[in-house]
Parts: sequence; C-alpha cells; structure tokens
Amino acid sequence: MLIGGEILRILAIGDVCGEQATERLLTTLPKFKKDNGVDFTLINGENSAGSNGISKQTANALLTAGADVISGGNHTLHRKDFRPMLDENERLLRPHNLPSAEYGSGYCVVDMGYTKVAVINLLGQVYLDMHGAENPFICADKLIEKAKADGANVILVDFHAEATSEKKALGFYLDGRVSAVVGTHTHVQTNDATVLKSGTAYITDLGMSGPVHSVLGVEPNIIIERFKNGEKGRFVFAEGEILIEGLLFEVDPKTSKALWAKTVKF
Repeated sequence: MLIGGEILRILAIGDVCGEQATERLLTTLPKFKKDNGVDFTLINGENSAGSNGISKQTANALLTAGADVISGGNHTLHRKDFRPMLDENERLLRPHNLPSAEYGSGYCVVDMGYTKVAVINLLGQVYLDMHGAENPFICADKLIEKAKADGANVILVDFHAEATSEKKALGFYLDGRVSAVVGTHTHVQTNDATVLKSGTAYITDLGMSGPVHSVLGVEPNIIIERFKNGEKGRFVFAEGEILIEGLLFEVDPKTSKALWAKTVKF
C-alpha cells in the first residue's frame, strides 16, 4: 500500500454485469479497499446496466462505490442517456479506438498529488467485428507517448479483447513501457496473473463481477437454447450469488514498475 508516496496499490475489477453486481460493489468495495490498502481502483463497467451497456445510474453508483476510473468496451455506447457523460467526466472511458465514437475518449490522467496515473482503454480487433477500429498496438503507442508528455509515471491499460493471443501479444509488446495490462471482455478470470520480465503487471482477463450461476453473467437457459436450438432470446442477467473478480497489484511510481500481482475474488 501507499507508504509516504513510495508504493501504489491498485485494484482492477473485471466486467461488472448487471445492477445486482453494481449494488454489491456499493456494499463491499469500500471495505475491501480499506482492508487491503487500495490506493487506486479501475472498474470495467460496460455491462453494469441491465442486459448490456452502462447507464447514468450505474456509472454514478460505481463512482460512489469507489471507482477512480470506469473503463468500457464494445457495449459502452449502447445506451443513449449515458453517452453525454463521457464528455462530462473524463474518468469515464470508452475504448479509444472504438470506431465512429462521437463521445469521450479512452484516455485520462488522474493527478493523485504524489503521482499521476494514466488509464488507457483499448478495443481488440480479433472476433469483435468492429470495422474501422484503429489498430490497438498503434493506438497504444500514441497514447503512451501522450501519457508520458502529461507527466504520468504510472500507466494502466485495459485491453477489451476477445482473443487470448491478442491480449498476450499486447502485454509483451507493452512490457516495461506501462505499469499494467489487464484484459477484459471474456468474463472468465484467467490463471496467469504475473509481472512480466520488464516490470508490467499482466493478466489475460480480470474475470467477471456478476452472478456466479450464469453463463458469462446471463441466465444459463437462454444461452443453452441459443447453442442447442439456435434460439436468440434477449440476454437477461441471472439472479443469485454475486462474485467480484479482479487483480490486485503494486506499482513503484519512481520506476513505474509493478512489484507483484495476484487475482482476487470477493
């Protein structure tokens, strides 16, 4: 945890699925942060509203729960009422390379007094069918240079992508140039939390913050019918027990390097 401005403890939380998960964060996140000495919290909130997308209500709830920055993904712009908030609050992000995005950006810098933390939000290219999206590797290069010019010595990247290979590749590509690369979108927490060779904390997917008894957050029978009979029913988030998943890690702002990283569930 933060000791005289020397070490920064960061929590990154995986895709929040549904209003139940949002409400659970309101009741559990403040205590988790206090108990674990968390200094900075990044939450992917792109599915926090019912079905998918993020709303004004759930965005405000996640900020109230303790998010310093809320990142997004391919569903971020689905709800029209939320879009203006991307311009009103720079800590609400959508993927910077999201094609035809008229609102907001995928970049912000949070000045914490003793250090500046930049957050970069990018969208993958493989299997996401986002035609016209800028190459995330090239986009990352540009935003990292911007972050350094803006005086950020801690840089976090939320890479919202489908293919594990694409996520791993970006992690190695950015190793030593950013403090962390965390994958989101696939809703299954991976078992590869680590600090890469040159000091970048990495995980292929943070996991999902949502209903345990579900298929990626959705009521199982809906997905079973889709696979078995080709029925494309409307996605409805499952009810019941909620589990929050993410990555906890420490960064030395003096070197911009991660010291350790571990998965968390609460």
